[in-house]
Amino acid sequence: MSTTKQLHLTAFMRPVSLHTGAWRYPGAFPDANFNLGHLKSFIKALEDAKFDAFFLADHLAVLNMPVEALKRSHTVTSFEPFTLLSALSVETERIGLAATASTTYEEPYHVARRFASLDHLSNGRAAWNIVTTGNPESSKNFSRDEHMEHSDRYKRAREFYDVVTGLWDSFADDAFVRDQQTGTYFDPERLHVLNHRGNEFQVRGPLNIARPVQGWPVIVQAGQSEPGKQLAAETAEAVFCSPRDLASAKTLYEDIKGRATAAGRERSHIKILPAAFIVIGDTIEEAKSKRLKLDSLVHYDSAIASLSIALGSDASGFDPDGPLPTDIPDTNASKTGRAGVLKLAQDENLTVRQLAQRYGGYSGLAFVGTPESVADEMQTWLAEEAADGFTVAFPFLPQGLEDVTQRLIPELQRRGIFRREYQGSTLREHLGLPRPSNRFFT
Repeated sequence: MSTTKQLHLTAFMRPVSLHTGAWRYPGAFPDANFNLGHLKSFIKALEDAKFDAFFLADHLAVLNMPVEALKRSHTVTSFEPFTLLSALSVETERIGLAATASTTYEEPYHVARRFASLDHLSNGRAAWNIVTTGNPESSKNFSRDEHMEHSDRYKRAREFYDVVTGLWDSFADDAFVRDQQTGTYFDPERLHVLNHRGNEFQVRGPLNIARPVQGWPVIVQAGQSEPGKQLAAETAEAVFCSPRDLASAKTLYEDIKGRATAAGRERSHIKILPAAFIVIGDTIEEAKSKRLKLDSLVHYDSAIASLSIALGSDASGFDPDGPLPTDIPDTNASKTGRAGVLKLAQDENLTVRQLAQRYGGYSGLAFVGTPESVADEMQTWLAEEAADGFTVAFPFLPQGLEDVTQRLIPELQRRGIFRREYQGSTLREHLGLPRPSNRFFT
């Protein structure tokens, strides 16, 4: 086994492409986001390429944009993550299965049961992406007029995590003796009743599912605000984040790893996996041409609506050819996303139209080039401790995914920085993470 530091790669697959124009790209499957047959083929290709995990984001409301923009979005319909991953678990054997579940609009007992079930169904491949839900429109689908305040969402998330992990530890690993001769199915001495009573939740327990195969499903966290980074440092084993460049990524990497160390955790037990939009061509010029073609397929109605979501404020009345106004009111939406918009507009001196076109397509970190040039960039990020790997976003499918799995992955393998075969069967083994001990039993 290679002693060279290895990349970890997860595939961002809900939506199947983050780019608004993806479904219109020549040769793309326009229904890829909501077609089980296509999704089966995608995950099998990713497993053949030895990806760590197949990652599903989630939305609890239709995107809050005008219908003239919404009608152009391929994200309007998507499968519910647990239903889809349960179906895909029987089509695969090794690749991890990661799903988002909200700590703002879910209950801990529900989340604990679903992830424990998925971990058993997949023989130890489940991961929970903890999110506090940034879209204010979600509240209206859960009998609430107002979205919970940002700081309150993170306080709730921290207690939510404690309850869920406590429920996963309800039974000792050896609790189920299933002795047919004596008629004893489980040992009551190896059962713990949680009896949690906190500021947010009152949960008796125990969970009515055996302890997950991995002990706990892998904990993923997505958030770059101050409370988000602290939550990641205390709880996460993989961090899905969105730095824009190498310098900011190195700062974020050290910030989160340093906080984890201060919390008494091992640095190597938390993996930083920035989102990376990857476009591959025979030449760098061809790859850039693909990106330009893709961006050209984004309608302005959709672009300005995407900018409004990122800002948390209606941008439709802004002068398209003027600078972004400086007096945009603060909102209760994602703080990190809004700050990124303002910084990008300032750093690149973009007009509202230019900014909208960027956000209407994909505005985050992008590696656009040949297999060799993209591998160079990824290797640099790994060597300079800007990332432990990447959450790969594809420009269009199936071709964009095939470019990564059939052209980029072999180049990474040739360099010895990505596996040729899985070394274990669980997601924890893929990521080099320990199996957590049961807090109630030895």
